[in-house]
Amino acid sequence: MTLAIVLAAGPAAGLTTDAGERLVDRLAGQWRRAGADEVRVAADLAELADLVAAATGPVLVSGADLVAHTAVLKHLATSPVGPTVALVLTDPPAAGQATVREERGQVVAVDDPEGATGVFGGALRVGPADLPALAAAARTAAGGGVDRLFADLAGCGTLTFAQRVRLLVAHRVGDPAELAAAQAAVAAVDEDRAELKLSVKERDDFFTTFFVSTWSPYVTKAAARIGLGPSGVTMISVAFAVAAAVLFGVGGRLALVAGGVLLYLGFVLDCVDGQLARYTRHFSAWGGWLDTMADRAKEYAVYAGLGYGATHAGFRYGWALAIAAMTLQTVRHMTDTWYGVLHDEAARRPRAATGDAGGIGGKLNAASTKVQADTGSVSYWLKRTVVFPIGERWALMAVAAALFGPLVALCAVLVWGVLAFAYTGGLRTLRARWMRVPVMSTVDTGLHRDDGPLARTLPAPGRLPAVRQPLVLAVLGALGAAGLLLWALVTVHAGDDLPGWAVAFAFVVLMSGAHGARSAHGGPLDWLVPAALRAGEYLFAIAVGVAGRVSPWLIFGYVFVLTLHHYDLTARLEKRQAAPPLHAATLGWEGRSALLTIGSIAGIVSIALATLGTYLLVVFVASVVLAWVVLPARVRGGDRSPG
Repeated sequence: MTLAIVLAAGPAAGLTTDAGERLVDRLAGQWRRAGADEVRVAADLAELADLVAAATGPVLVSGADLVAHTAVLKHLATSPVGPTVALVLTDPPAAGQATVREERGQVVAVDDPEGATGVFGGALRVGPADLPALAAAARTAAGGGVDRLFADLAGCGTLTFAQRVRLLVAHRVGDPAELAAAQAAVAAVDEDRAELKLSVKERDDFFTTFFVSTWSPYVTKAAARIGLGPSGVTMISVAFAVAAAVLFGVGGRLALVAGGVLLYLGFVLDCVDGQLARYTRHFSAWGGWLDTMADRAKEYAVYAGLGYGATHAGFRYGWALAIAAMTLQTVRHMTDTWYGVLHDEAARRPRAATGDAGGIGGKLNAASTKVQADTGSVSYWLKRTVVFPIGERWALMAVAAALFGPLVALCAVLVWGVLAFAYTGGLRTLRARWMRVPVMSTVDTGLHRDDGPLARTLPAPGRLPAVRQPLVLAVLGALGAAGLLLWALVTVHAGDDLPGWAVAFAFVVLMSGAHGARSAHGGPLDWLVPAALRAGEYLFAIAVGVAGRVSPWLIFGYVFVLTLHHYDLTARLEKRQAAPPLHAATLGWEGRSALLTIGSIAGIVSIALATLGTYLLVVFVASVVLAWVVLPARVRGGDRSPG
């Protein structure tokens, strides 16, 4: 149950609107329309502390001086960015109002005038886990107002995200003249029209901004009118992408052009599902997870269609290109996820300013910040495009496949993807060395490394510095797998068989990455460890398949199932959720590699890949059903049972 509290303290508590309604009562009514189950008015912070102490669900708090659209309060109440969110305005701060400094959407400092990026908007949502801190802050700030409450809450170390106001209106007022001006500003804005525009991301990539978002809001509006939900749109976009993949596999100019059109429309719907969620304010953990997983499944299904189409057209290595594209993109996504976590940690623990701007890493950071702030400039769009985001990838595949065929489309994706990986990897490495944030110390390292029982039972690293560095060990294992793959390709191409001991030796080298599992991941580049382990496992599985002369489509299918498992982990990391229910049953990256090694030595690689892949797919599906259907139903049933 969501509780909203209006703090009726300060001069604004006695203000009345043009209709003769007290501003406090107006805010209480707006909170009800914004979705609050219960609304209370607190005379002071002591009373507010008592109300918070008795609350069990999220608590919405606002001062009595806020004049805003109801949609602003609803956006704050339903914001999916985090459990605790504060309204942040760009108005100049009045006396007594708290200023805030935010980075990457997080409030990293309160009442820091030199680095302030906004002013506290007088309203916040506090998640259940942070309610004790809110109650303590209310008692500490007794006699103060909502600004003092927010400052003391931030002082407790509470992670707070910022909710900005775009297109809509929100102002804090202190006298009748300011109240009248704010009411006039609110009345001048068409709330529903503004909300539709707000459903589009504020900053998106070039292709999405100019070739999708210019008309996708009309589709969003239509979907809302017919009652179609975001998850329904997601599934339709999956159908479009799968149909495009089938047409790419069929080949022929008409099929390729139709596939390109369907792929474009599928991407439009991929944008619409998020826009619809923001427009209707229908957010859920399930919807966010489904959107993440569907995006990857759709893209890799298209790779499969292109790989089959290229092979069907006479190119021998069509499937090999599809496998390479999928592996590259997955490893890239792993680095994207972990670099984002690194950046969030750095934002919460900003470095002290230095005279040399922190060397080359600091200068790159400053240059990147400057370019990002110069929205609409050529450098801004180049920076957003060169990293090869999803819109550009889908556009390139659609156009290249329609005009030149599947082979050119796959080659184009690989070339641009490699260049983008080199660009982002190099710059991020330099910036990470400057930030020096031990990101892996804040999460479950074993979970997100995807370690299994073998890694957990290996002895601790020795005394040599090299064996204490998890990144060095993970990269060594990946290089061993890459060497095995190269050896297998050369050997099989020559018509020979790979020596039986080669796979076993490569597995031993791969297992070097497991020795770093029990070491501290506090190095400035240890955010690369999960990606290196993913690369090692994928390359090893591909190499075993090539050495065993397994059908390329089976190798693709096995790696695809692995990516589903790994994207499940990263989606949960991004949403701050627990491990999948059946995570232990996936055996860990080293356990799966050990089984493939045994299959290779026994000469049953195809059977090993098919059996293990099927097993992992069944575990994945069962874990999804448990996580999103069975366990929530049990929780709901427990809530309804008599106490």
